[in-house]
Amino acid sequence: MHVVFRESHGLEESETPFDLQQSPADLVVLSFSDSDLGAFAAGWHRGDGKLPTLRLANLTALKHPLSVDTYVEQTLDGAKGILIRLIGGYAYWSYGLQQVEALCRAKGIALAVLPADGRTDVRLDEVSTLPVSTLRRLSHLCDRGGEVAAQAALAQLSLAAGLYAGPVRGAKGIPIVGAWTPEHGVTCPVAAFVPDSEKPRVLISFYRAYLTSADMAPITALFESLRAKGCDVVALFAPSLKAPDAATWLRRQTLALKPDAIINATSFSGKGADGTSPLDAAGVPVFQVALSTSRRKAWDEEERGLSPTDLAMHIVLPEIDGRIFSGVTSFKEPRKKDPDLQFARFAHRVEPPRIEAITKRVIRWITLGQNNNADLTPAIVLSTYPGKDWQMAHAVGLDAIASTDAILDDLNNAGWTTQSAAPLEVSLGTETIAWPLVGYQAALQTLPQTLQDDLSNAWGNPTDDPAFRDDALHFSATRRGAALIALQPERGERDVREDDYHDLARVPRHGYVAFYLWLRHTIKADALIHVGAHGTLEWLPGKSVALSDECWPEALIADLPVIYPFIVNDPGEAAQAKRRIGAVTLGHIPPQMKDSKTPDQFLRLETLLDEFSNADGLDPRRRDRLQTDIRSEAQAIGVEADLGLDTATSTAEALTRIDRFVCDIKESQFGDGLHIYGRAPVVSGTFDATPSAHGEQTGLIDALAGKRIDAGPSGSPYRGRTDVLPTGRNLFTTDPRSVPTRSAYTQGVKLAEELVRRHLQEEGDWPKGLIVDLWGSATMRTAGEEFAMALHLLGVKPVWDAGSERVSGIEIIPITELERPRLDVTLRVSGLFRDVFPTLSALFSQAIRALSKRDEAADWNPYAGKDAEDRVFGPAPASYGLGMGALVETYDEESRAAAGAAWLKASSYALDGQNITLNAEGIKARVAAADSFVHPQDLPETDLLLAVDYATHEAGFAAAKAATGGGDIKLYHLDNTVAGKPRARTLSEEIARVVHARAANSDWISGMQRHGFRGAAEIAATLDHMAAFAHLAQVVPAHLFDLYYDATLGEDSVVSFLEDANPEALAAMRDRFNALHDAGLWNTRRNSIAAELERLS
Repeated sequence: MHVVFRESHGLEESETPFDLQQSPADLVVLSFSDSDLGAFAAGWHRGDGKLPTLRLANLTALKHPLSVDTYVEQTLDGAKGILIRLIGGYAYWSYGLQQVEALCRAKGIALAVLPADGRTDVRLDEVSTLPVSTLRRLSHLCDRGGEVAAQAALAQLSLAAGLYAGPVRGAKGIPIVGAWTPEHGVTCPVAAFVPDSEKPRVLISFYRAYLTSADMAPITALFESLRAKGCDVVALFAPSLKAPDAATWLRRQTLALKPDAIINATSFSGKGADGTSPLDAAGVPVFQVALSTSRRKAWDEEERGLSPTDLAMHIVLPEIDGRIFSGVTSFKEPRKKDPDLQFARFAHRVEPPRIEAITKRVIRWITLGQNNNADLTPAIVLSTYPGKDWQMAHAVGLDAIASTDAILDDLNNAGWTTQSAAPLEVSLGTETIAWPLVGYQAALQTLPQTLQDDLSNAWGNPTDDPAFRDDALHFSATRRGAALIALQPERGERDVREDDYHDLARVPRHGYVAFYLWLRHTIKADALIHVGAHGTLEWLPGKSVALSDECWPEALIADLPVIYPFIVNDPGEAAQAKRRIGAVTLGHIPPQMKDSKTPDQFLRLETLLDEFSNADGLDPRRRDRLQTDIRSEAQAIGVEADLGLDTATSTAEALTRIDRFVCDIKESQFGDGLHIYGRAPVVSGTFDATPSAHGEQTGLIDALAGKRIDAGPSGSPYRGRTDVLPTGRNLFTTDPRSVPTRSAYTQGVKLAEELVRRHLQEEGDWPKGLIVDLWGSATMRTAGEEFAMALHLLGVKPVWDAGSERVSGIEIIPITELERPRLDVTLRVSGLFRDVFPTLSALFSQAIRALSKRDEAADWNPYAGKDAEDRVFGPAPASYGLGMGALVETYDEESRAAAGAAWLKASSYALDGQNITLNAEGIKARVAAADSFVHPQDLPETDLLLAVDYATHEAGFAAAKAATGGGDIKLYHLDNTVAGKPRARTLSEEIARVVHARAANSDWISGMQRHGFRGAAEIAATLDHMAAFAHLAQVVPAHLFDLYYDATLGEDSVVSFLEDANPEALAAMRDRFNALHDAGLWNTRRNSIAAELERLS
């Protein structure tokens, strides 16, 4: 029998130790809720000296084990009675409860640990030292709330601890649920609204605890602001939206009151067992506001806007209910310290500008729903990314031009005034609408002075803007009746558009600022519809969430309702739009998938492989001949080169890998054309798209009518996420605190094992230095499979809280169970990952520190006996993307070196939870020492040649490796598109698979030909992305360019299509092929191609 010791570490170890410096007292009350503590403070003072001495403390200051140990020793050791109220159960303060329980049982201290959510928790009963009957009485008093009930609870605790407490007089609380107004206090909801009033009705929902602790400033401020704008307002309070009796009452009142809008000031999701929230009943928009638990100073100074806890409570989880995030109302600020209690109560202090912004947004949505459609002006905006005229109206997986035409038809059918005219691609490419400079200058004065100064400093005078001429600023826009259709202007310099796209540090130029002011001040648009993923407005400078007046997205969009058709499989970038511009993101399906089948040039090879399979074991001479024929055929069509096979490769291994590659291609799928929003695809697929098409149509029209839009999950319907169907719902994503989930960890283990298997096959040894490329959207989609893979490579697994299933720490897997060495792993994470998952960088860093302290052999643990170094890197705060710009398309060694330097610069910040520090030498050292790199891909409906981001991240790393001095490196692309069946391929192998299976496939090209201008743009973009890989990583052999040339410019019918649909795309392809040839990145051996290139040059 062998004893295996397990080592675990909790996330609380990454908190900052804090000493509250409180002296002992007879009674101690601990809670995460300032409202609780405020009520106990008021209750103790109400006792007027007839209660024992008391100390109060917020548990947020006691998260670190050292903080707990210090408080136990200095304060709790002298107590006679301790009351703890916990939100979230035992796991939320597990170390603290262990220490407090041990102290109380050892010293006979009365301990009551109570749930703060109104529900019985047997686990907390077991920790307590008091009888269950006493615990229930205490819980009842605490749940009642208010200073009288708090005084009674302190008296009850005193008696349980053997201390004297005087009698408690007065009503011990207020109703569990009720209505409230500033002038009447608790009132009857029936009498709240004026009968037959034509004023807009707004309902505010808030926690009863705010009332019992007299912390009502934000609710009062919302009342006053809404009433000043002509609204009837009533507030409803409850202990929570999920408490069964309260939920039933709230649902009944919401239906009876018939509000036009609801402002919700509670936290979390309100969905019950039936999958609905009581606030859903009215069918009107619910606007979520944040009563921040942080101080205003932190919000003012930090780019993130809200703490991870506030982000989860006030934004991520309410999104599950389909709520529209509308901003922060207030911040917790300390009052004067109470010398008797040695406690400074925190209460909400209102942020008046944010209250004004919130109520204006609510009024605009109400107005949208109350006006006649024929009188409304929708502004439909299409993207200009990624910086080429022939790529106009780009959207991921969506034909934005055809979708706009479809939307205009739907609007017309719903009573909006729209008209037909010339094709949009023609109008948007030739027409402009002018706004006189004087109009812009007047509107500019409405922006905060700091933004005006930043704009002037960055871009000078508006007369210098490229959009300025003839005393006016000109926008690419066209009218279709009352509807305006426009291209989103350039936010910066045209030649670095891809850098600007995700850069929160770059101030938008005058033409961009003018466009949004024009929509609001002159066009007076009633709603903005941004068609497809995604634009640049939500990526402008400012806070990540909970924006201020001085954040560019807030300043430009202001109170204008934003409706955003968005591909359902991209939760990360949809979240940016939801959280930074208050968008309702309506999910749409990706294109229908089509099987690749065997390419024509592979048919003979496939036949030989089938014949060999049948001959194996029968006729040795026939088998040997077939082996030779298979390798000869594979060499002739470039397959052996794609797979990195050579004459030294054994025949058995070569045939296995060739057969696997042919099967991979045959089993591949690709998007058949593009989706058109609100329309069922013309081709059949793996699911019935008709309900989604209807949902998309209905979702858009209902949103424009000011109705509530049901929430819908995000993810890929082609990767088992059928719950994302039907689309047309308001997208939400996963709770970051639960990442990685248990199922994601199981899949992550498979990913790790597949990657290790492939590297062993390639190199005959374990990876010695692995860089893992992690993206935020992918982590959201898979609930952390890729991150779980990285943990397993370390020999570490997550620890989940029982019940909540949130990740609370890590457990070190013993080497004896791991059966391989721990691997040297460094994470390079995206900007979105940095913002959404700070706890994961803290968790990974914690694991590295723990492994460095283990007594294990260096060849089994590369961290042992060394100082723990930074192992999670990413871009600077408020920075996104890699900043390569034109370097990707400038084919010389200087540009490749500069692109590598850009990758390193964009990865130069070390991340450890909320601690972000510049460590440029750290990432450079990790890259220099690396022998392998991997990018996992989970989406079946995309591939690495469909977007330039794959090239900048994967091939950009190869350039960065070269910039650090080179050395051998294995580049892997980890195919995680089929859950449970991962496939690790080398980067060159993956590119070859995609070219054969999709890019050069005539079926894919035919699908794109159905989409005219946009289809032609997609064909040209694939070539650009191939070229980027060839330039930065030198992993695209000539025969693949030959193949793509043959499939496109080598086909007369395709050339004719390009010439007719998008002649600029055709010219761009010819220029690109020539540039590749001139730079030596494509040395075709085909005389016919070389002659044609020479003719066109």
